[in-house]
Amino acid sequence: MSMFGAVDLSSLAPKQGASPAAGPTNAASAPGGAGRLVVDVDASNLRDVVEGSARVPVVVLLHTPRSQASTDLAVLLERLAAEYAGRFQLARVDVDAAPEVAQALQATAVPTVIALLAGQPVPMFQGSAPEEQLRPLLDQLLEVAARNGVNGRIDVDAAAQADEPAEPEETEVEREAREAIERGDWAAAEAVYDHAIANSPADDELKAARGQVRMLARLDGQDPAALLAAADAPGADLDAQLAGADAALALGDVNACLGRALEAVRSHSGDEREQARVRLLELFEVIGATAPEVSRARRQLATILY
Repeated sequence: MSMFGAVDLSSLAPKQGASPAAGPTNAASAPGGAGRLVVDVDASNLRDVVEGSARVPVVVLLHTPRSQASTDLAVLLERLAAEYAGRFQLARVDVDAAPEVAQALQATAVPTVIALLAGQPVPMFQGSAPEEQLRPLLDQLLEVAARNGVNGRIDVDAAAQADEPAEPEETEVEREAREAIERGDWAAAEAVYDHAIANSPADDELKAARGQVRMLARLDGQDPAALLAAADAPGADLDAQLAGADAALALGDVNACLGRALEAVRSHSGDEREQARVRLLELFEVIGATAPEVSRARRQLATILY
């Protein structure tokens, strides 16, 4: 491991009047990811991370996904950031995606690790480092930080919550359908979506939800394995074949589901072929119109019909 020269970050130092905080940072209110255990840094949030170092020590990893040593060190530092439970923040800089940040930090090799304390750089090392050497370095960094009043701690629970995507708010249609499903009233749930689709006929998500309700109603109380066995039995009728397609989808096999439904279209004629075709189109909606499996199945369907 080799050390390197000082870095001038005076233009990015904490704003005048900023002072180290003795207590933990608030992840919910910290700007630019400054209250998170691990944050990816580019030019847009570098200042926020530098300012956050007035409260919590920041370990900056300059890395590239092209380097296995970078990847291994990133994994190790992420694990240690979690184990140290908010006593330091890990800031990752992808030098390929943010070369201006790498230039500002005067990185001449990757991986490179520096620390930030109250906006001031503390050289650590270049190249890789095993865990048995890295832990003492981090402990020394925290001792130096504490002597300089940088002894805050990231609220780990709040940081984890900040990283979790917010749950989308349930719509009135979704609420009514959910309540009907919870009552076991599949017909009522389908009616909710029928009404919503009548008002928004171009809404593919509503159509997909209705298709899911219909499929769940068909599968209610059924054993998917038994349905598949019945579909594969000699002389299986159309209903059994389509039930096999439902069962395959319920078990997560999209290709098998579509293959079975396509075969039902191929092996029947007249009204039964039309029934199979309509069910296949409904399965397209449930799976998703943009899914590659659906695109392939549409081409196969066109070949069968025309």
